[in-house]
Amino acid sequence: MNTTPIVVAVVGVLLVTGPPGVGKTTLIVKVFETLKSSNPNLKIQGFYISEVRQGGERVGFQVVTLDGRTAPLASSIISSPESLRWPTVGKYKVDVASFESLAVPELQVREDTDLFVIDEVGKMELFGSSFFPAVLRVLESNVPVLASVPIPKVGRDIPAG
Repeated sequence: MNTTPIVVAVVGVLLVTGPPGVGKTTLIVKVFETLKSSNPNLKIQGFYISEVRQGGERVGFQVVTLDGRTAPLASSIISSPESLRWPTVGKYKVDVASFESLAVPELQVREDTDLFVIDEVGKMELFGSSFFPAVLRVLESNVPVLASVPIPKVGRDIPAG
């Protein structure tokens, strides 16, 4: 199995792809940090997804904006009445409303935006109705994009919708 992220470039769009745990988010965060430190006036919008751990075990994921705000994306330990209606991916319940309330505004196209960072466009993120249209607007804006798209572990398929 390939243990290195694959980078695909299309005019104005740089996609990082690979199976879970290969380092896509790590690469994107390092690129963002390097760009921001070398050019503090650069206007970069977007978010990345980080793991939530308890006692050394991964129990979920959160969305993190590039200015440090966070919101839950998915959890294996939440059990509220509303979470019973949330979609699931494996052992995780996906908090679509929380994710979209923080991530989608970060994808609003503005005149002064130099770069969009979208980590990631994956199954959990695509459950909502607002996220994918926001990503399409970003892609149509001609603002450069750095994004990650996961590929499934061997033997698994990503559903087409």
